[in-house]
Amino acid sequence: METTLAIGVLTALVVILVATALFGRLALMIGQPRVFGEMAAGVVLGPSVAGALLPATQQLFPDDVRSVLYVLSVIGLTFFMFLVGCGINHDHVDRGTVRGSIAIASGGLLLPMALGALTAVVFFDELAVPGSDTVAFTMFLGGALSVTAFPMLARILRERGIQDTRIGTLITMAAAIDDAVAWTLLALVIALGAAGATSSAVVAVAGLAGLTLVMLTAVRRALGVLARNTERRGHLEPGGMVVILLVVLASGSVSELVGVHAIFGGFLAGLAIPRSTVLRAQIQSRLGDMSSLLLLPVFFAFSGLNTQLGTLIDVSLLLPTAVILAVAFAGKYLGCGLAVRGLGMSWRHASAVGGLMNARGLIILIFINVGLAHGLVTPQLFSILVVVAVVTTAAAMPIYRVSFPTWLENVELTASGPGGAPDPATTPTRRA
Repeated sequence: METTLAIGVLTALVVILVATALFGRLALMIGQPRVFGEMAAGVVLGPSVAGALLPATQQLFPDDVRSVLYVLSVIGLTFFMFLVGCGINHDHVDRGTVRGSIAIASGGLLLPMALGALTAVVFFDELAVPGSDTVAFTMFLGGALSVTAFPMLARILRERGIQDTRIGTLITMAAAIDDAVAWTLLALVIALGAAGATSSAVVAVAGLAGLTLVMLTAVRRALGVLARNTERRGHLEPGGMVVILLVVLASGSVSELVGVHAIFGGFLAGLAIPRSTVLRAQIQSRLGDMSSLLLLPVFFAFSGLNTQLGTLIDVSLLLPTAVILAVAFAGKYLGCGLAVRGLGMSWRHASAVGGLMNARGLIILIFINVGLAHGLVTPQLFSILVVVAVVTTAAAMPIYRVSFPTWLENVELTASGPGGAPDPATTPTRRA
């Protein structure tokens, strides 16, 4: 039995790697980030495309194999977000950056939530689960429209080489805040649906706050000893690597345990890594390729395998789909963009941030799948939000390219180099 399962998992991994590599290359050819192709590869491998054209292909992904792929995908995503947190340039994380991130996150939360709640009221009779609570439904739709594809956004920033710039740090931290709030809101909505219980929501909020405090204080101080030893030796000992792995896995486990996705535990573990050039370089070199090239594509493929697009063919959904899509895009773009302008940055910065923060990717798919499992989402609303995920994600990179061309990226990289990082608001800009 175990041998058969192992063969099945290994075969599935081969298929996933080939598909994600191929679609990643195709995505680059059409001007999209590689990660968008990896997301598309999962959908193509699933029941909506390959399953419809070649039903036999679904035999490659039976339930037991999918269970293993799910575990691998969570581990891969957790470690990827750990590397994202670990790679953040702490020289840019000052009080101004934190305040800026909170401002951008607030704009990306409040306006989409308000517009989403209003839209939920308008289409409640058409899209809500019969007998569902109005408050829970409005909170769910508002939360779904406020998420940002945190892992996808981090991957895009890394591909563009601007993850260590001040604007890259602002976007990364703002996306993390947005998603943490959205997941906490989802926990609250699920709690409200469970006979009015609020205990899980309280656990989620208190647990995430407690984990953040512990990781950024006690764990960070403890890892300082490891950082100093690594600096002194010039390399990370195997025992030290085991400590790093334990910290990431434990943080991800606690995050998942309190009702917030494990990616936030991984990200917090990355933020807890002390400022040590040698330690960070050693961690990136040992974990980077395995996470980005193997485990992360499994996450995108697994999520795509569970996406059903067949329900999208329904004329009656055209109006609510158009309205919700417009609300989703406008809420994020305007909310985040105006927040960036409020920080004194240029319109180009504002448009670039608004476009990137609009990328919802598979995070919204995970979000709505959780809602579906708890009876919060109808198949119709699920289909509409799939459209929102695909369209907003596909639009993110073109908007970014138009708003933030290569010459401006180079200015940003120069301004954020060693020796200080001036605020983007003071960075010289050139008319396109």
